[in-house]
Amino acid sequence: MSNWEGRIHTLWTGKTGVTQLLRPLTWLFCLITFIRRGLYQLHILKSTRLSVPVMIIGNLTVGGSGKTPLVVYIANRLKAAGYRPGIISRGYGGKAKHWPQQVRADSDPVVVGDEPVLIARRTQCPMAVGPNRVEAAQALLKYENCDIVISDDGLQHYALCRDLEIVVIDGVRRFGNGYCLPAGPLREPVKRLDNVDFIVTNGAALKNEYNMQYQGKTLINLLDSKLRRNLDEFKDQKIHAVAAIGNPDKFYRTLKDAKLEFEAHYFSDHHAFKPNDVAFGDNDPILMTEKDAVKCQRFATDNMWYLPIEAKLSNTFEMQLLNKIETCYGKNTT
Repeated sequence: MSNWEGRIHTLWTGKTGVTQLLRPLTWLFCLITFIRRGLYQLHILKSTRLSVPVMIIGNLTVGGSGKTPLVVYIANRLKAAGYRPGIISRGYGGKAKHWPQQVRADSDPVVVGDEPVLIARRTQCPMAVGPNRVEAAQALLKYENCDIVISDDGLQHYALCRDLEIVVIDGVRRFGNGYCLPAGPLREPVKRLDNVDFIVTNGAALKNEYNMQYQGKTLINLLDSKLRRNLDEFKDQKIHAVAAIGNPDKFYRTLKDAKLEFEAHYFSDHHAFKPNDVAFGDNDPILMTEKDAVKCQRFATDNMWYLPIEAKLSNTFEMQLLNKIETCYGKNTT
């Protein structure tokens, strides 16, 4: 995380003189958000409905909350249940000259973005990305036989009609100081949660929320994916830990919980890694997230390792989600 990102997140956790000065802009932001959503609800602004159900997995706050592992979890559960899910995303950080773009497991993250490549690899689902989610979804359905579309983020992208909304909350940060942008981290007021189908909390969950935990203790070598080591095998070693994600402290806490000693190297979310970024002048192990490994793969060395994680949710959540999806199709639940 860069210094300016850190200062902003610190500002958004409290109610200081600076945040109070920004409150008039927050009121204006909330007013614009309210009017914009109302125009879509009144059909003054056009919303497009697809030929298959659409599930939105998004959040209310700026920054990482754990959406990507949940997208992977749900996509794989739907496949196991007999559905043919397709996935769309904005493709943030991708530098493609033309959108939308189809994404495969071997796509270039520089072109389509890092998270889409990770999702494509972990799910093997058809995927399309682009700033316009309607166009991305239409392109996906044009070429792939999908019976449900999962949108990675896009809760506020009302141009795309949705049948299900799932909001992911960071269990530690939650809603910061509770203010909308720019005085706080919220894209919409917290009251927006009253209208969503499921609230999934990455960490300690409150009433009417579903707890999501991460599982992952086995590191995979970037140069040779057959090489795998447990986290505790890196104890008593000098380690470099690299993170360019929305909430890097969660990754670093995982390493601390494993009793590892490391030097933390913060980068901005979606940072486009170059070899010099991880050239630390030694051959000590470099540990990173799976999202960062996608971008470092092309110049990987034998001392680079990444930690894949799996989302874990209750059977109750999975059953209720599948029942809700069946309702979207007008089927009788069993």
